[in-house]
Amino acid sequence: MAHTRPTLVFLHGFLESSEIWDDFLRDFPPHYRTLRPNLPGYGPEPPPAPDCSFEAAANYVQAQLRAEGMHEVLLVGHSMGGYVALAFAEKFPAQVAGLCLFHSSALPDLEEDRERRQRNREFLEQHGVAAFTKEFLKPQFSAAHRESMEHHLATLQRIGAAVPLETALGSMEAMAHRPDRRSVLEKATYPVLFIAGKDDKAVPLTKTHEESLLPDHCTVLWLANVGHLGFLERPTDTRKAIEGFAELVFGK
Repeated sequence: MAHTRPTLVFLHGFLESSEIWDDFLRDFPPHYRTLRPNLPGYGPEPPPAPDCSFEAAANYVQAQLRAEGMHEVLLVGHSMGGYVALAFAEKFPAQVAGLCLFHSSALPDLEEDRERRQRNREFLEQHGVAAFTKEFLKPQFSAAHRESMEHHLATLQRIGAAVPLETALGSMEAMAHRPDRRSVLEKATYPVLFIAGKDDKAVPLTKTHEESLLPDHCTVLWLANVGHLGFLERPTDTRKAIEGFAELVFGK
C-alpha cells in the first residue's frame, strides 16, 4: 500500500546508527513520514554486512522503501549517509524528490585521504572499534562544543563501539574508493541542500562551496562553531533548515 504523506529518509554515517536521529526527529512535523534505517551492518548487535559498498546500501534502502510502499522521497544523509544518498540518487533518480547532504560530499577521496584511512584501518585492526571511537569522534565536534557535549560524545562512542569490526573496515574501504559523484549533482532535477559546519575538518568548506555550484537549484546552510555533527551541535537550526527544505520540496 502506497503512503500519501511526504516521506523523508534519514541516513546515518560511519560508526553511527539510526539512533543518532532520535532526539533530532522527536518534534518533527507529524504531517511528514520519516524513515531512518540502520544501514547494513549497523544497529543494535548487527551481523557484519556482506557487502559494505554504497551501491549495496542504496539497494537496501530502495528495498526498504518498496516494503513500506514509499516511492518519491527526500533523502537526508549525514557524512557517509550522504555517500549512500548519492549512490541511491544515481541508481534511482526518479525516486528522489530532494537531497540534503548533511556534512557530506560528492567528491571522491584524495590520495592524502586514502593514506589517512589506511592509518585508521591499521589502528582499527590493531586496537578494535571501541578504542578507535575514542580517537575518532571527539575531533568531529567544533572546539567550541567539545567540553560541553561530553554526554553526546559518550552516546556516539557507545553506538560506535557496537559496530562489528568487519563492518567498520568494509565501510572505510568503501569510503576510500567511492567514485566521483558530482555528476549526480549536475543532473539533479530536484532541489539540493548542503548543511556545512565552518569548523568541519572532514568536509572542508572549499569542497561544499565547489559542489554547491553544480545543481540547478541549491541552498547552503553555513554554520559557525559547528564541526561535523550539526544535528547535535546546532539541532534547532539544522532541523528548521530541513523542515524548510521539506516545505520547498513537497509544498506546505
